[in-house]
Amino acid sequence: MNPKYSVVIPVYNRPDEVDELLQSLCGQTYQNFEVVVVEDGSAIPCKQVVKKYTEMLDVHYFEKPNSGPGQTRNYAAERSRGEYLLILDSDCILPETYLAAVEAELQREPADAFGGPDRAHDSFSDVQKAINYAMTSFFTTGGIRGGKKKMDKFYPRSFNMGVRAEVYKALGGFSAMRFGEDIDFSIRIFKGGYRCRLFPEAWVWHKRRTDLKKFFKQVHNSGIARIDLYKKYPESLKLVHLLPAVFTVGVVMVLLVAFICPWSLLLLALFAVVIFIDASIRNKSIKIGALSVIAAFIQLTGYGSGFLRAWWKRCICGGKSFSAFEKTFYK
Repeated sequence: MNPKYSVVIPVYNRPDEVDELLQSLCGQTYQNFEVVVVEDGSAIPCKQVVKKYTEMLDVHYFEKPNSGPGQTRNYAAERSRGEYLLILDSDCILPETYLAAVEAELQREPADAFGGPDRAHDSFSDVQKAINYAMTSFFTTGGIRGGKKKMDKFYPRSFNMGVRAEVYKALGGFSAMRFGEDIDFSIRIFKGGYRCRLFPEAWVWHKRRTDLKKFFKQVHNSGIARIDLYKKYPESLKLVHLLPAVFTVGVVMVLLVAFICPWSLLLLALFAVVIFIDASIRNKSIKIGALSVIAAFIQLTGYGSGFLRAWWKRCICGGKSFSAFEKTFYK
């Protein structure tokens, strides 16, 4: 009898995180699932880590040459047996009720595709908690990643995404995009007329990047990818996607004007105070509040600068698709 769910985990040089994720899968209150781990050409493989769980989980391990997360998920999907694919990033940890929450939502109302929000675990570093705030706050991302307040409809993201296997196959899986491939897939879900919902209780703890330098590289490439998505699907570009670019231009203008009128810096100070207060309250930590200010500026200017860079190269100069930090992104 095939399992109802196939948990798909692409991994690249993250054996310790895979260990934590598999450990959290062992504690699930709902048990009808398999796990498919695919090593994407890692120099530091997790084969021995996965081997520890063969007696506790229905887990399958594969290795392949590096091709990026989207193609690795496709490789895993082809080898899965479940009715639904649950696609997770390797840097996630699941609460014990995660699969039970997914099952409850599907029993309540069927869906072809779905996704859930993310949170910061108590064990995460202060920087990781600040990054999590920057990626989930209404003041930085408009709440489009699963927040209760949001400026656009919810698009499932690959760190916590579910889809019926038949729908996945009908859509051809993930595209060859290196960045933004999950949004590309979500757009095709909606364009295909499939039922897609947010499962608010099917949340995960998501580590994201471990330091602010890596975080900048991530969001900069996300900004570049947004223009790639615009070139493929012009209707997908919404106001919320323009705001980081507007913010970035605004920061530059304020800094230039500050040489003449230092009072203009109060605009940036006001934004910083709002972030500091909100993040401090949410995380019950003044230190995380301060770090969240830095992370918020990195998130907005990193994404905004990538967006503007790609807009100039692709929309104004007619250049081809590109990405940044390709050699150092994962280091």
